[in-house]
Amino acid sequence: MCALEMEMTKRGMQVNSKVDCGINRNGGDTAEVSVPVSLPVKKSAHMEGDDLYRLRGRKFLLEDKKRLCALALGAALFGILLMIIHTEMCPFLYTPGSTIALFINCSISLSTGCLLILIIAFHYKDIRNKTLVDLELLLSVLMFLRLYLVHRAVLLHSKVLLSASYRSIGSLNNINFTFRFVLKVLMNKYPARTLLVFILFFWLTASWMLTLCERQTQGSTDHMETALWLIAITFLTVGYGDVAPHTRCGKSVCLFTGVMGVACTAMLVAVVTKKLALNKGEKHVHFFMLDIQISKGIRHAAANVLRECWLLHRANLTKGTRGEHRRHQRCLLEAIRVFRHLRLKQRKLRDYVSEMVDLPKMQMIMCDLSANWNNSYRELEQRILSMEQKLEELSRCFQQTSQLLSQVLRHRNPEIR
Repeated sequence: MCALEMEMTKRGMQVNSKVDCGINRNGGDTAEVSVPVSLPVKKSAHMEGDDLYRLRGRKFLLEDKKRLCALALGAALFGILLMIIHTEMCPFLYTPGSTIALFINCSISLSTGCLLILIIAFHYKDIRNKTLVDLELLLSVLMFLRLYLVHRAVLLHSKVLLSASYRSIGSLNNINFTFRFVLKVLMNKYPARTLLVFILFFWLTASWMLTLCERQTQGSTDHMETALWLIAITFLTVGYGDVAPHTRCGKSVCLFTGVMGVACTAMLVAVVTKKLALNKGEKHVHFFMLDIQISKGIRHAAANVLRECWLLHRANLTKGTRGEHRRHQRCLLEAIRVFRHLRLKQRKLRDYVSEMVDLPKMQMIMCDLSANWNNSYRELEQRILSMEQKLEELSRCFQQTSQLLSQVLRHRNPEIR
């Protein structure tokens, strides 16, 4: 305030001296002349006060930076001095693991920590006045990172995690019930609802972030309705060019919006394609009817080929005109071309149908085959066991027969032992 009063006094004295000089030049009259000097001073008093406040703030900031720089230099030199003392005196005065060495090492580490703190404080003082608004904007945008709790809430409130059957079957198949699995289930069951909710939420959030970024420019994009329009046309990758962001933050938001728009468009195309695709029954019916129509066309084409061959042969026998002969030749070649085209179309259709693997049907066939193999294996095991039993009976019978023969021989010839 004292500096402000001194500045205003100096300016008043300069204006008064200019007025006196003008009066003396006009005729040397010493009469008092009233000049409205106070009005310009009142109008510019507020601006001069702001300038003096900024000058005083810069002066204090410069003094703080000088103090911090001196302290940082002192901490750096102190650390270097301790390092030199430790390096030169360690082998002679104390051992590396002694208390003195530990104290010096701790002092060096402390000086390093103090130096880092002072450097950070110096740079904070240097950029505080320039990036205070940007820091608030950055912190406001980073507040949206709290939305990571959304996936946790969706996971914990989903029917997939609460269902015991889901969890039991998933544990048997080594499936982890994460947010990705729940999102895939939601996209399969409710694709339109999921995409609509995500797009609306992203649209509103990105629009508000754009207004927050563009609020300092005082342009047309700092209004919510203009931001909604800009985010919509950027999300749809249209970009009319009537509205554009001016700040780097706004450009980053629009860039991220464009990337998300491309991703959501791809998902929307996939969902629409899946909705418009034929199911298995419809595909079987459609391909069956196509096969019937192509087979009928092949029969008609074959009949046309035979007819044109007969007409050409009859024209050769009757020795018709050359124009009639050429006409029959052209009709025959056209019929052959149509026949080949229909055969190729039928071959492609059957190849495509053969490539369509019916997984449930194949699974049932494999289950039947495995069941038949198990039954055959069991029957084979039973037969092998029965053969083993019969072989054991035969071996016992051979032993009994040999014993009986030996007894009979002993009775007939007692000399044989």
